[in-house]
Amino acid sequence: MSEQKNKYPVNLTETAFPMRGDLAKREPKWVKEWQDKKIYQRIRKASKGRPKFILHDGPPYANGDIHIGHAVNKILKDMIVKARNMAGFDAQYVPGWDCHGMPIEIQIEKQFGKNLPTAEVLAKSRAYASEQIERQKKDFIRLGVLGEWDNPYKTMNFGNEADEIRALGAILDKGYVYRGLKPVNWCFDCGSALAEAEVEYQDKRDPAVDVGFPFAEPDKLAQAFGLPKLPTEKGYVLIWTTTPWTIPANQALNVHPEYDYALVQTERNGEPLLLLLASDLVEASLQRYGLSGKVIATTKGEALSLINFRHPLAHLDKGYDRMSPIYLGEYVTLDTGTGIVHSSPAYGIEDFQSCKAHGMKDDDILNPVMGDGKYASWLPFFGGLNIWEASKPICAKLDEAGSLFKLVMFDHSYMHCWRHKTPIVYRATSQWFAGMDRKPKDNGPTLRETALAGIEATAFFPSWGKARLHGMIANRPDWTLSRQRQWGVPMAFFVHKETGELHPRTPELLEQVAKRVEQHGIEAWQALDPKELLGAEADMYVKNKDTLDVWFDSGTTHQTVLRGSHAEQSAFPADLYLEGSDQHRGWFHSSLLTSAMINGRAPYKALLTHGFVVDGEGKKMSKSKGNVVAPQKVSDTLGAEILRLWVASTDYSGELSVSDEILKRVVEAYRRIRNTLRFLLANTSDFDPARDAVPVADLFEIDRYAIARMAELQADILQHYEVFEFHPVVSRLQMYCSEDLGGFYLDILKDRLYTGGTGSVARRSAQTAIWHITQALLRVMAPVLSFTAEEAWAVFAGPDAYAASDETIFTQTYYALPEVADREALLSKFATLREVRTTVTKQLEEVRAAGGIGSSLQAEIEIKASGEKFKLLHGLGDDLKFVFITSEARLTQVANESDETVTVTPSSHQKCERCWHYRADVGAHADHRGLCGRCVSNLFGRGEVRKYA
Repeated sequence: MSEQKNKYPVNLTETAFPMRGDLAKREPKWVKEWQDKKIYQRIRKASKGRPKFILHDGPPYANGDIHIGHAVNKILKDMIVKARNMAGFDAQYVPGWDCHGMPIEIQIEKQFGKNLPTAEVLAKSRAYASEQIERQKKDFIRLGVLGEWDNPYKTMNFGNEADEIRALGAILDKGYVYRGLKPVNWCFDCGSALAEAEVEYQDKRDPAVDVGFPFAEPDKLAQAFGLPKLPTEKGYVLIWTTTPWTIPANQALNVHPEYDYALVQTERNGEPLLLLLASDLVEASLQRYGLSGKVIATTKGEALSLINFRHPLAHLDKGYDRMSPIYLGEYVTLDTGTGIVHSSPAYGIEDFQSCKAHGMKDDDILNPVMGDGKYASWLPFFGGLNIWEASKPICAKLDEAGSLFKLVMFDHSYMHCWRHKTPIVYRATSQWFAGMDRKPKDNGPTLRETALAGIEATAFFPSWGKARLHGMIANRPDWTLSRQRQWGVPMAFFVHKETGELHPRTPELLEQVAKRVEQHGIEAWQALDPKELLGAEADMYVKNKDTLDVWFDSGTTHQTVLRGSHAEQSAFPADLYLEGSDQHRGWFHSSLLTSAMINGRAPYKALLTHGFVVDGEGKKMSKSKGNVVAPQKVSDTLGAEILRLWVASTDYSGELSVSDEILKRVVEAYRRIRNTLRFLLANTSDFDPARDAVPVADLFEIDRYAIARMAELQADILQHYEVFEFHPVVSRLQMYCSEDLGGFYLDILKDRLYTGGTGSVARRSAQTAIWHITQALLRVMAPVLSFTAEEAWAVFAGPDAYAASDETIFTQTYYALPEVADREALLSKFATLREVRTTVTKQLEEVRAAGGIGSSLQAEIEIKASGEKFKLLHGLGDDLKFVFITSEARLTQVANESDETVTVTPSSHQKCERCWHYRADVGAHADHRGLCGRCVSNLFGRGEVRKYA
């Protein structure tokens, strides 16, 4: 209704809550206020003594500005923590950062060059990480995330570094840690082993070669194939590989014990020749080599066990003059190649396992590839060459030796380093491992068994996360704990120079080192002279140079943070870990393994996974495509509240789409919610609950219904919060604001609020209901629309309640709405009434469209109804017209449903200038010619009588 300029005012009340949110401009002020007023600490005070709910923060890496994925992650965490606090828990939030590791070391190299002294690398890395944390922190706080920002955890805090060394001591003590030679994922650019999570796959073009290993034991071969002797002693067993660079280090061959293998008679360059191939692959192989031949005998792979062949380059240089025995291996397949696999134990996991299982010693394993990707100088022909460049000369030498049967270029999916995007290899190095299947000292279950049991005991949101994590743990190799870096927590071991054994007092020494690190950081280990701790024995020991895998840093925060630096705020196990879906092989995974070793259980009760952010068309975001949406930009243009609403309204279990178009729709949804709030606040601005509230039993029927409907909505929303679902909450809230309130209840209420006597029971009943509804609504909105709920609370609460809340809505718990005795009956009655109203509104629209009426108040309606429906409508008496917002509503009873109709006729009466109803009694009062009888009564008399609406 427009502002009344005449002498008969309506009750249009004002509110300090503005129509325009102006979020981008006003939010920074609130953010600052939250910091200045220490709102997070106020929430802690209010929550003291309640049961704890701990969401443990997965630490982002302290490098680079935050992106939209970070924003999604932090906003989700914030909404959960706020929702749990309001549900009556003490839900603390300690944000954290992952600070050590290679990306920072690379930044330092870029800025200051390579080969800096270690002490300088550490000092510069520490400073760099601190600077990055401050930048990221500012942006996280800007998103409206409340937490212990002035005391976050950092994996580089001295105490956390020391506790990590203690955690290493604990798993060593329990018998999970061993040292061994083993092929690990190795990046030549990093000069270090990589974790599983640091490997990605990209296409790579390589030479695929068929290589012959000359027969060395013809008599044994003849026997295996059941022949008295071979027709010719010249022959080759053939292998196929896409990594020719591994052939110089070949030490064995593998066949499958159960496959059939064939001896094929052929000739090459006019010379008779025998070839050994898997029976199923004979035809395809001969075709590939351009040869024809016939199978003269077959045998099972088992019969070939331990027969020796010569290295393909044996007669070109005595450095290669060695035998390659055949080992049986279940992993051999027949899908490509020749059915025989060549084995370089230093460069393949299965090769390594097979050679070790056949008694090969670590010292006998040939390992000519150095950490930088070049062959060692002692390797004949290829010493000093980079392995990728060596493919050509290797193939040329094989050809010269007569061992190269075919070479084609081949595109295949190959392992790459996630940082450098360069190909990586398996490379046998001496590393420290956590054994997945070793029996610990107490003879209890293995690490794999404990971790899998931990998965069973964990709740997963969404549920598919369980199978994913299970698959990764069930099949993973031993965890390589050591890295060859500087900026990392040291594996602070003293190793015997000759035997390679750990010092017998290692547990005690680790604790002494940890105490020093607690005082001075990991720098204390670098500065330590072994004599200080070992005395005279120092000459026999060296300090281990390896650092711990950075996944061990974040993976042990259940120990170093939850029961270390922030034990006061936390509890073990945490109630929830929440990260992106890539963390099944990252943080969820390393946390599970470390806790399984230290605590014999998972460090979390539940795991929640969210998807990645993509653009409006579902494409991955990239700077080159120009489709990146930066959270900083959204905050500066639309406001962080819009980002929060977008996160909440998107189903995060899959990919989250964002674009300018999508955000525009979110802005629209926000406006609708904000307008509803403004109406509620304006219409309770002259309402003092202590003085004006009407007892629930005396409220009008529709007001009791509205409270019951809000209670129903609240119960529904809280159930979704319980299982960390936000998009149903947002859609319920939007629907409630537009349909339940805007489209029904508030629409009907306007007449009573604006035209009733200011202090009349009719108006106060309406205000009482919307006061209760607003109490509940602001709280259920607060976890998502934090800025708006806080702004509205300051206006709505009133001075006393605002002071009692410590000036923030976040100290409040969900509102206990008053009990409505006839709740079920009312909900069902009004559901029917709303159906009738929809029919009526449709009729009114048709008449309006045809030009018969202007507003619905110009109409009079007649409703013909039968049975229960008639009874229900009749029960509303004279108030029926208010439900349909018409000037008159007449009711006639008919026999059955088929006779039911709604008839709309324009009113022939005059319009009241105050309430805009068309009534026969407009002008009946001589002193107030423009008013209808009820307005005269509401303004100057005892007020109209209303009961239901």
